[in-house]
Amino acid sequence: MKPPELIVIGCSMGGMHAIKEILQALPEDFPIPIAIAQHRHKASNEGLPSYLRRASNLCVVDVEDKLWIKPNCVYLAPADYHLLVERGVFHLSVDMAVAYSRPSIDVLFESAADAYGSGLVGVVLTGANSDGAKGAQRIKNRGGLVIAQDPATAESPVMPQATIDAVRVDRILPLDRIGPFLVELGRSSVTAAGRK
Repeated sequence: MKPPELIVIGCSMGGMHAIKEILQALPEDFPIPIAIAQHRHKASNEGLPSYLRRASNLCVVDVEDKLWIKPNCVYLAPADYHLLVERGVFHLSVDMAVAYSRPSIDVLFESAADAYGSGLVGVVLTGANSDGAKGAQRIKNRGGLVIAQDPATAESPVMPQATIDAVRVDRILPLDRIGPFLVELGRSSVTAAGRK
C-alpha cells in the first residue's frame, strides 16, 4: 500500500460520539484529508459540523459540490446528499438512497476507492445497518486499507460487524485506538512525502 492520500469514514447510530473521539486524537497538522458519511436526518443543518469543530483541531466543513480536497480538513457529507470523490475533488448527488440512506457510506467508499486505489484508508464505525460493507470490499479490491471499529466498543455493533463478516479487514480496533492509528498513518505519509 502506498502512503495514505485520503481517509473515508462511515458511521450511523452513535457516530457523532465516535467521530468526536477520533478527531480529538488528531493534531492540527494532520496531513491526510478525511471525508465522513454519517447517516443524518435530511432536516439536520449545522449541528454536526459545529459539534465536531468544537472537538477538532482541524477545519470541519459540510461539502459543497465541486469542492477541492485539501489536507488538514475534515469533510462531511451534507444531509440528504451522496458524497462522491474524484481525485482531488468532491461531488454531490441526489440519486436514490442506498441501503435507505443518503448520504450512503457505500457510495462514498466506492467512488473514493476508484479514485485513490491503494492510497485510500476506509474506516467503518458504529451503526445499525450494513451500509459500508460493500464499499469496504471495493476499497480492498483496489488495494486500500480497511479498519473496522471493534464491535464490542460500538454503540451499535451491526455496521462494523457486517464489514468484518464481508471483508478481510486490515485492522479491528477499539474506538480509542483508531485515532492514534490514524496519527501513525499520517506520520508515514509525511515521511514518504519527505523522501520524494
